[in-house]
Amino acid sequence: MAGKYDIAVVGGGPAGLSAAWAAAKAGASVILFEKDEAIAHSVRTSGVSWIDSMDALGIPSRLYNPISSYQFVSPSNEVTIAGSNPRSCVLDVRATYQHLTFMAAEAGARIMIKSNVINVVKEGDRIAGVKASTPAGDLEVACPLVIDASGFGTSAARRAGMAGEWKRYGVGAEYECYCDHADSALWTLMVGQQYSEAGYAWVFPLSKNRVRIGVGIGRPESQADPLDKLNAILEKRLKPLDRLGKIQPVELHYGFIPNEGTRASTVADGLLMVGDSAGQANPLVLEGIRYAIEFGRLAGEVGARSLEGGASRESLLDYERAWKAKAASKIASALKVQSRWIGLSDEEWDREIEILRDMSADEFIDFVKAEFTAGKMIKLALHHPRLAARQLFNMVLKS
Repeated sequence: MAGKYDIAVVGGGPAGLSAAWAAAKAGASVILFEKDEAIAHSVRTSGVSWIDSMDALGIPSRLYNPISSYQFVSPSNEVTIAGSNPRSCVLDVRATYQHLTFMAAEAGARIMIKSNVINVVKEGDRIAGVKASTPAGDLEVACPLVIDASGFGTSAARRAGMAGEWKRYGVGAEYECYCDHADSALWTLMVGQQYSEAGYAWVFPLSKNRVRIGVGIGRPESQADPLDKLNAILEKRLKPLDRLGKIQPVELHYGFIPNEGTRASTVADGLLMVGDSAGQANPLVLEGIRYAIEFGRLAGEVGARSLEGGASRESLLDYERAWKAKAASKIASALKVQSRWIGLSDEEWDREIEILRDMSADEFIDFVKAEFTAGKMIKLALHHPRLAARQLFNMVLKS
């Protein structure tokens, strides 16, 4: 079979769905390929995000659980930063993705599920379409623009020879669980060797009785299996799991996220990368859904406009300039802080989290969101001299 569209989107995550919606809304004919048999069939993210971002993007509040307080646990220390106003949230990932799916479908995008893009079509040096295996048979689509929103695998751009494999990345395993009682307004990060040799563990609540408990490990710093670590944490009921009562896993989530900064280039003739394909993720808590939605919409808008110019690299550069101006320096600065954290011993972690004790919830969120403006960092360092003594902010301000 063969078909012709203006834009083919590879990947049905938040970046691809948002790009499909924006491009279709702008009048482009759009086809989206999702390799799983349902949108969000396999959850690959813990769903942490920020309420102001979700509000700005129009994500309904019914799709997330608000978080107002934050806890850090190390082997011999524990710090809780209590807030009164929720600023973070834990998304209902499946419901959020399907909400974005219905937006794209309503705008006119064609969505192909259980449809795997197996190759790209090239005309000389430019991308001119994709080949996909679908439930209706093999399909070849001719199109001026392919948007690679395939996530960590960057499948379309790699097949086109325009992107390599990620060398540094995080791998995470997570159980979504029933538990007897959790504080639904408190999320927790656990650090130290017993939790993760090169990363952290977490407890992220969706309600009083439903939580996500997971472990993330950085590659290549550690080759440990995050699922083995997660099972050990549950078996030993390491703090704070000892306070949750009965814990019963009901889903297993497993995923990868790039952790080496942004791609040097995210556009080429007939090709645009967005979301994890482009490296649009915050290294501090390995979250990128807000970037995926925002920059996915930007990709769709610029992609639709670029059709008049044949979707050339030059016609797509507005996308790259805009998203890098907003996020690239923040991601780079956060990567410097994270690279320091990864090498800490248990004793160093015990001291490190102590510097968070006097921070307000708003200060903590600005920091962990990687909102590294010079003004905010100087103000924070002046209010909390121990932060400056740790040189975290010196690294950021020199970036």
